[in-house]
Amino acid sequence: MKQKFLFVRASLPWLLALLAVDGLAALLLWIADASAFLATAGAFVLATVFLFLIVCLIAARQEQKKKQAFLDFLEHPGTWHEEQLLRSVPPGQRDAIHLLGLLLREKQASCAVLSTRLNDYEEYAESWAHETKTPLSLLTLLLDNHGEEFPDAMHLKLDYVRNRLQESVEQMLFYARLKGGRADYMFEHLSLRSCTDDVLEDYRPLLAEKQFDVQCTFPDHMVYSDRRGLRFLLGQIVSNAVKYSADSPTLRFEIHREADIDVLSIRDNGIGVRSCDLPYIFEKGFTGDSGENRKKATGMGLYLAKGIARELNLTLNIASEWGCGFEMRIGFPVVKK
Repeated sequence: MKQKFLFVRASLPWLLALLAVDGLAALLLWIADASAFLATAGAFVLATVFLFLIVCLIAARQEQKKKQAFLDFLEHPGTWHEEQLLRSVPPGQRDAIHLLGLLLREKQASCAVLSTRLNDYEEYAESWAHETKTPLSLLTLLLDNHGEEFPDAMHLKLDYVRNRLQESVEQMLFYARLKGGRADYMFEHLSLRSCTDDVLEDYRPLLAEKQFDVQCTFPDHMVYSDRRGLRFLLGQIVSNAVKYSADSPTLRFEIHREADIDVLSIRDNGIGVRSCDLPYIFEKGFTGDSGENRKKATGMGLYLAKGIARELNLTLNIASEWGCGFEMRIGFPVVKK
């Protein structure tokens, strides 16, 4: 109804011109024969109103058909839809419509080529990441079964390299998953303590190198989430704590209940984040200006953590003070079995 009113408003000059013609005809009839004009005045008014309604309805219907044809043409700018649109517009607009169709089809073809290239790139990146997992698994097997054959310093360095490569590969895979829109998560009731211990074991060489004091004594607690996604999320937080650690580093895990949400708090005593950087900490590629380590960072860790948290229906809240550590609070909705 609103669209029809707008059309009537746009066509108001033509409707006023039609009303002026009717008024002129009525005036001439009155001048010619006033008594005849008075006798036919009622019929004349009714005919005028009826004519106005018919003109408005026909014009509004044609305008609606033209609008629908234009929308169909924009969505599918093929030659068939272009012909349908050309039939509903005045001759003076047909050249512009034809030129628009050529441009739209050209852009559509370019987008199709770019989409194919992007899909090929994503498939290659994922394939590369999966292939890289094979030598990483062999390296892990070698360190686990023959680690005593290496000097301690070499074993620690190899384990450090393995952990860094594994983290980079996992980041690439989860980034591809987030951007690809493939939700292959398996939600289940799982032990939060078990997931935390697994992550700490993965990062054990890095934590040992920095001589972290890890305090993880909260009792076993069940949460409803995806194990792989949750471990990746926890891993990004632990990785950041290692990267931006200070002297005598500590890492503390605590859990408590807030209303209907279980909150896991992960706190370190590292360099922290400046207050001006906190609103942007989850932005893609954002590293801030907090020290030399952030200049070498990619800014992808917490960005991916935020994306995974959104996929798993978890909340992330941060608290930090420059020079006094960083705290990440993960909120798990309480789901009854």
